[in-house]
Amino acid sequence: MSEDKATPIENKAEGIMDEGVGRLKDAAGGLTGNMGMQAEGKVDQLAGMARQEFADLYEEGEGKVERAVTFVRERPLFSLGIAAALGTIVGMIFMPRRKG
Repeated sequence: MSEDKATPIENKAEGIMDEGVGRLKDAAGGLTGNMGMQAEGKVDQLAGMARQEFADLYEEGEGKVERAVTFVRERPLFSLGIAAALGTIVGMIFMPRRKG
């Protein structure tokens, strides 16, 4: 497994662990009546869920960037034409027109 792919997988695993620990703290705090522990558990759960979502988004974004790079390498002139057309459209939208 390459070094680049290990990071999102590790982040997702850590997120799962954080979420599990948070659930345990939440349950223990609820059983003992310790509101602080229960709140800390909920925060850990949310942090774990956020870490998992970030890892998923990173993996999806990485795949899209790889596809875009491949497209540009395979069709450089077509890519340049798309960039020029988009630049012209953006320029027409954001640049004020001179009244004659």
